[in-house]
Amino acid sequence: MARRPRRNHSAVFKAKVALAALKGDKTMSELATQFDLHPNQIKQWKDQLLDGVTDVFEDWPKSKEPEIDITSLHAKIGQLTLENDFLEGALAKAGLLPSAKR
Repeated sequence: MARRPRRNHSAVFKAKVALAALKGDKTMSELATQFDLHPNQIKQWKDQLLDGVTDVFEDWPKSKEPEIDITSLHAKIGQLTLENDFLEGALAKAGLLPSAKR
């Protein structure tokens, strides 16, 4: 038996399937046949829909970007600059630095 290639479903398709499962008009087996999916996959998408539905009615939007620690980034930039300067000097003394950098 040959395996079917992995399929990637769009968010619109997942929402359509989850809403159909949420309606309850058809059984999971009927939905699985209709959408050519496994019933467990339909249940997972339905559960994800139910878990995420409260986010729609939140009073404040959740920021998906993590907060950036500027001080640690500046410290890292300083460290890398120092290391680059040191290595450039060491390579210049050893004569291994290309003439364009001298």
